[in-house]
Amino acid sequence: MTVASPPRPQSEAAALTACIFDVDGVLIASPHEQAWREALTGIADPAHFTTSLYQAEVAGKPRADGALAALRALGVPDAARLARRYAERKQARLEALAHGVAAFPDALRLIETLRRLGLALAIASASRNATAMLRPLRLPSGTGLLETMAVNVCGRDVPHGKPAPDLFLLAAAELGIAPKHCLVVEDAPSGIRAARAGGMAALGIARLDDADLLRIAGADLVLHSLDDLDPAALARGHLAHRPVTDAT
Repeated sequence: MTVASPPRPQSEAAALTACIFDVDGVLIASPHEQAWREALTGIADPAHFTTSLYQAEVAGKPRADGALAALRALGVPDAARLARRYAERKQARLEALAHGVAAFPDALRLIETLRRLGLALAIASASRNATAMLRPLRLPSGTGLLETMAVNVCGRDVPHGKPAPDLFLLAAAELGIAPKHCLVVEDAPSGIRAARAGGMAALGIARLDDADLLRIAGADLVLHSLDDLDPAALARGHLAHRPVTDAT
């Protein structure tokens, strides 16, 4: 049985009419974490780059910020000087690994549900590789995933990366929808904080058993599967867990 956090009262109770998706860890199982880990060889012990460290310090951040945060978290001397080289090595590893990336089936199902409900859709990732990774992917209906998105701001330059809200605010602006009417789907604490800082509702997807980190970051609702989001509540413009059916 999927365990989720109860929804927090949404601060302004604004109806949700748009959904902005992060990419890595939300829509696709991309090799970012693996690339960061392998790129550490010769700089620090890759074994110390754990999933917990990745989620807490690196996930969702622009590449340069993530590199510096990782090296500092690992206690690497002269982290500021080494960060650029580490970021470049990570990008090279990612390009070598990023073939045949798989989509999460629950994410594809949610996108089709949101399309039927008439929500405006956008994708917003700091990764400049996100669009290329998503391009081959299709929904169960056969529609290309990218075709469903009214706005794509992946890899766009903004003044500040996550946990600042700049990228999500850019997506909302290009959708033409006020932030208070936007739902952000994120798997990283930095992304949850960015959504909340932008005045948006935040749905945390805890694929790596990091629900507590997402709650602490301020998620309105945390799920372990996007199939557990209640579409009936969303059709009314609100965020809620799908009711549990008593099978007895």
